[in-house]
Amino acid sequence: DTAKEKPQEGVVLAVGPGRFENGERLPLDVSTGDIVLYSKYGGTEVKYNGEEYLVLSARDVLAIIEK
Repeated sequence: DTAKEKPQEGVVLAVGPGRFENGERLPLDVSTGDIVLYSKYGGTEVKYNGEEYLVLSARDVLAIIEK
């Protein structure tokens, strides 16, 4: 049933420096301001300065729908 769950949509507010693979840092495909689709149960909810945010890893992003 979770395969039928519709993905969520959000705006990227910030990105990290990328991930390491074989000792090299790989840049991320997403950029600040991109609109992305992500899995409904992906990420971790964080509350900061009274606002709620969702922290996602790159693998939780299903698609970039607008740059």
